[in-house]
Amino acid sequence: MVRKLQNKTSNDKSNLNWSPETELVGLVFEFVTKADVSIYPQYTIGLHAWFLDQVRSHDFELSAYLHDGESEKPFTISALDGELVSSGRQVQLTANNSYHWYVTALSGRVVQWMEQWLQNLPKELNLRNASLQIRSCHITHAPTTYAQLLNSEHGETVTLKFLSPTSFRRKGHHFPLPMPTNVFHSYLRRWNDFSGISVDQEAFLSWVDDNVLITRHQLTSVKVLAGKKGAVTGFTGAIEFGLTKEASVQLDFCELFYALGKFAPYCGTGHKTTFGLGQTRIGWSSQVAPEMPDVQSLLAKRIEELTEIFKTQRKRTGGDRAEETATKWATILARREMGESLQAIAQDLEMPYETVKTYVKLARRALKSG
Repeated sequence: MVRKLQNKTSNDKSNLNWSPETELVGLVFEFVTKADVSIYPQYTIGLHAWFLDQVRSHDFELSAYLHDGESEKPFTISALDGELVSSGRQVQLTANNSYHWYVTALSGRVVQWMEQWLQNLPKELNLRNASLQIRSCHITHAPTTYAQLLNSEHGETVTLKFLSPTSFRRKGHHFPLPMPTNVFHSYLRRWNDFSGISVDQEAFLSWVDDNVLITRHQLTSVKVLAGKKGAVTGFTGAIEFGLTKEASVQLDFCELFYALGKFAPYCGTGHKTTFGLGQTRIGWSSQVAPEMPDVQSLLAKRIEELTEIFKTQRKRTGGDRAEETATKWATILARREMGESLQAIAQDLEMPYETVKTYVKLARRALKSG
């Protein structure tokens, strides 16, 4: 996901100012390490936890809201963008190489917190035993408001590129295709939550289904770790959406269609956008997204394989709970097989150590009996 950033100036924070009305902004952090360091394959959990810990140390109420599992999340984070290679059962970062990390805010409240946070930004980010020095921070998605997105000029099409694996939840399963209704439903949920310009979801998605066309695409699929638990098949690549002639009958929906296209880089696409999935940019690219380190692909495939085994064994119990248990067991056992300690896994998954210890025993027993 490496992209050259223009007008970069080292440690200059003068470009990190925005108006009090700002509701959306995207930042890019540049990290370096003083020595070669290794991080664990699911390190995006650590990035997610570090960011929330930064919020908690400055604004406890906002932190509690961001932890609320019932709400849409008013932020996104990316995985590390740079030269990542497999090193045994871990991922290696090379000394003196630059690594970029993207963070966006989707609500005025988070934007305001972020502005205060940047005044006293920490000097480093720690991922367990790996120390990443923060060399600089710059704006990568311009400060704006929802009203400005809605009223700004646009072209005839919406063209998007997906820089990190992207997937949707559909009828209880992962769905790795950018169908128009899935893509724009993904954006509309966040828009309705944070913009203050609410739109009838059912009516708009019906209009999308009837009027939004895929005019070209170039996509590839990949298995990827899905946040804290499980693995998914996601897609990367580019797609272009256009409108039918009949679409203009509802001009307000046409305007929203283009506004949501401009919203995409801020909110990301699909699910798990707070764990690095669904990183989205405007424009077309024929470049293939960089492959994940082999160790991450290997872990994702192992988690998926174990999940299917445990789901099959628990079919008689049925329901979401059985699937959730299968996913937890698979994630814990696969990470233990990769050499991670139960203490580290428990901390990452925010689960009691004894529970994780019990689950890995049950998973091993189930695997033997299967």
